[in-house]
Amino acid sequence: MVTPVGAASGANTPYTPGVTGADSGTDEKTATLNYESFLKLLVAQMKNQDPTEPMDATQQMAQLATFSQVEQTIKTNKNLESLLQRTSLQEANSVIGRTVTSEDGKITGVVKEVTLYNDGIVAKLDSGKTLVIGPGVKISDGKSDTKT
Repeated sequence: MVTPVGAASGANTPYTPGVTGADSGTDEKTATLNYESFLKLLVAQMKNQDPTEPMDATQQMAQLATFSQVEQTIKTNKNLESLLQRTSLQEANSVIGRTVTSEDGKITGVVKEVTLYNDGIVAKLDSGKTLVIGPGVKISDGKSDTKT
């Protein structure tokens, strides 16, 4: 069982990631679908325009600019996702072997291993307990100095 940060005292709630890799892939597919739909719409509009009153060049340029922005946004999102994954790996690596203490001070121990999720890190402690690494968690060097 994992105690989420900010959970009520004494409440043990299993940790469930809020976002999955499949969600991220779905967002990209949706954006690509919209991108392809935009292209089809633009081509259909150009094919079916009235030859006696063609589309204004300013409107056409605005549509092409929108098309370019959609393409760049998709590329930016892919790069940001990659950067976030690398940052999460570095963060996870930095807590292994260090002492962590929950916000309420009830869970403390040395991190033996970590599990990465899209929305956070769960640390497995030397005591066998798990703790979500997030706001309010204290991280220090060395062994825990709690009394038994």
